[in-house]
Amino acid sequence: MTKIFIVAITFLFTACNAQTKTNNASAGKKFAVAKTDEEWKKQLSPIAYTVTRKEGTEQAYSGKYWDNHEKGTFSCICCGLDLFSSDTKFESGTGWPSFYQPINKTCLLDESDNTFGMDRTKVTCSRCGAHLGHVFDDGPKPTGLRYCMNSVSLNFTK
Repeated sequence: MTKIFIVAITFLFTACNAQTKTNNASAGKKFAVAKTDEEWKKQLSPIAYTVTRKEGTEQAYSGKYWDNHEKGTFSCICCGLDLFSSDTKFESGTGWPSFYQPINKTCLLDESDNTFGMDRTKVTCSRCGAHLGHVFDDGPKPTGLRYCMNSVSLNFTK
């Protein structure tokens, strides 16, 4: 019984720690927009800071853009880089805004992410290193990709 308890506690600690990692794999890279943690905390809401700077994830269906159907551009909340057009947004049924392609592939960086025992690809902003979400290969044509983004990591301009 004690072993089961220790395994359960270890799993929960690991899962919670993975949800908001403090060791960002992009941290060692040089970005055009670079700020201290204190500067990011002053600029961003607590949830935006956790998601973009500590690789957290907002709850499904909690963000302001998952059901946004207006025409416009989605940009990085940290540095303002234009990332996605509403023309490529689609209903994925996941509770997060999803796009089948970025405005320009150079505005995003893809990295392997094995948290929670899953093999995923995380997506970060190439200008500031903000964690945006993940990309999957189950999206619609023409790309077959689903860029599943956190609403809190984006700004929207009509």
